[in-house]
Amino acid sequence: MTRNDAVKPVLSVENLTTSFLVEGGWKPVVRNISFTVDPGETVAVVGESGSGKSVTSLSIMRLLQKDTSRIEGRIMLNGRDILALDEPIMRQVRGSEVSMIFQEPMTSLNPLFTIGEQISEALICHKPMSREEAHAETIRLLERVRIPSASSRFDEYPHRFSGGMRQRVMIAMALAARPKLLIADEPTTALDVTIQGQILDLIKTLQQEEGTSVLFITHDMGVVAEIADRTVVMFRGDAVESGPTSEIFHNSRHPYTRALLSAVPMLGSMKPYSRPLRFPDLDPKTGLPEEPIVSPDTVDHTAPPVLEVKNLIKRFDIHAGLLGRLQGRVHAIENVNLTLQPGETLSLVGESGCGKSTTARAIMRLIAPQGGSVKVDGEEVLRLDSKALRQMRHKMQMIFQDPFASLNPRIRVGEAIAEPYLEHRMGTKVEARAKVADLLQRVGLQPDMADRFPHEFSGGQRQRVCIARALAMDPKIIVADESVSALDVSIKAQVINLMLELQASLKLAYLFISHDMAVVERVSHRVAVMYLGEIVEIGKRSEIFENPQHPYTKKLLSAVPIPDPERRHLRHMMEVEELKSPMRPVDYVPPRRDYRQLSEHHFVQT
Repeated sequence: MTRNDAVKPVLSVENLTTSFLVEGGWKPVVRNISFTVDPGETVAVVGESGSGKSVTSLSIMRLLQKDTSRIEGRIMLNGRDILALDEPIMRQVRGSEVSMIFQEPMTSLNPLFTIGEQISEALICHKPMSREEAHAETIRLLERVRIPSASSRFDEYPHRFSGGMRQRVMIAMALAARPKLLIADEPTTALDVTIQGQILDLIKTLQQEEGTSVLFITHDMGVVAEIADRTVVMFRGDAVESGPTSEIFHNSRHPYTRALLSAVPMLGSMKPYSRPLRFPDLDPKTGLPEEPIVSPDTVDHTAPPVLEVKNLIKRFDIHAGLLGRLQGRVHAIENVNLTLQPGETLSLVGESGCGKSTTARAIMRLIAPQGGSVKVDGEEVLRLDSKALRQMRHKMQMIFQDPFASLNPRIRVGEAIAEPYLEHRMGTKVEARAKVADLLQRVGLQPDMADRFPHEFSGGQRQRVCIARALAMDPKIIVADESVSALDVSIKAQVINLMLELQASLKLAYLFISHDMAVVERVSHRVAVMYLGEIVEIGKRSEIFENPQHPYTKKLLSAVPIPDPERRHLRHMMEVEELKSPMRPVDYVPPRRDYRQLSEHHFVQT
């Protein structure tokens, strides 16, 4: 949409400054922000964590705590200054004139009430209608957001829906009173790439049908390119650049904007494929990033594998009824086979629920598989007793998605890093202190940071601490389970670059679990695609990305957002469907799977 100055904007933000009460004084976290949103237009506010973008959206909704926050400036919504409205009127404005979708739908939905009840309540609050009318309108809304079998799902609870379907419910609730403005605060960040594509398509379609204006808050420049007409770039509380999205992408002027764009991995941008390619190092203060650096290819395919997994099976029993009888089983992983060479990165990709993380935990023996074989340096892991298993974990360590949840908030990070080293009696306390100082430097932190607590670090720094703790055991294998998915784009780039540098210097092998195909393309030597607990395609990176054979692999790749603003009016045209359930009857016998070999390393399920 082209900006028309004659059109009266739905939202006009003028010199917005939001401050919080800190140690008896007001600290501004958003400073003099100004922008407009026209009828039917999508404006993206983009920036990393701490930039002030979510505070901006909460200020517009007036959802900040009154006694600890102060909002200055003007916020005009449909011609009214909402900062001048009293709270009862503002409650009516929320929902009827402006609605908001949050990042995590499960925290926004009440688990004790059905989906239908919650949407009906929103309708009755804002419109004079009976319960019967609200019921019928709720089903219509669920159908509008493309929820299959909408009428039969009215009485289901939130936990029965997938993440993508829960987000659709939140969109239905937000649109219940037909607001003129929809604020979407990171609505696709927690979703798989295929579900993200569906949600973006849905927002575009509803906007076209209803003429709704959208204020889209995100840190993902690929999503910005797909959906936004105009873009506001925020950095540390300031709007450093704004304008038409195509202008921002092709002729950005501010160094931070250019650095943010340079950190976006673009699918297919690194052909020809030969080895992992580092992200460019970013320095938002000084300007443009450095040129990407090719990491050394250290894989020797003639060497014995450091990890061998054969016919791995994990099933979870489902009990129900008063007597807790066995009703069925979830076939979480079924006959998984893979190998990992020293110095190699094998990426395991697929949507939530496909079995990626279960595979990782079964390999680590954090859960007990029902069958199969896991060998580390030729030693069978599944038959080890507890003492031998502790020794095996010298060789294999794991990095999890949430670094804050992985660290004890009451223990200083130096102690957290030294704990496994001392627990396994790998050295004295003096040697442990020296080891901690060396590891902190190795992961790009200062040795004196050992005395800090986890809350004193940023998200990216905490993940570096988790990497240092994993390295304390001198492992040969690191299992990285969505270890960068929660990080901002530039922090993600820094952490991945660190992992590649450590791989080159220490000959580490990575089992890299992710749903971000653009990141996987950067870091992998080989890629395995999982669907419903099975590997449906595996091959070298170039074979998977340039010559995908399985329909599900093609679907994953087609859903990746491409940072090209010329594509923003295109639709992914993806079918609205949930990932099929891996639950099976008790007597279910899995079918025998055959694989077609296309090359030495490329296999696809037939």
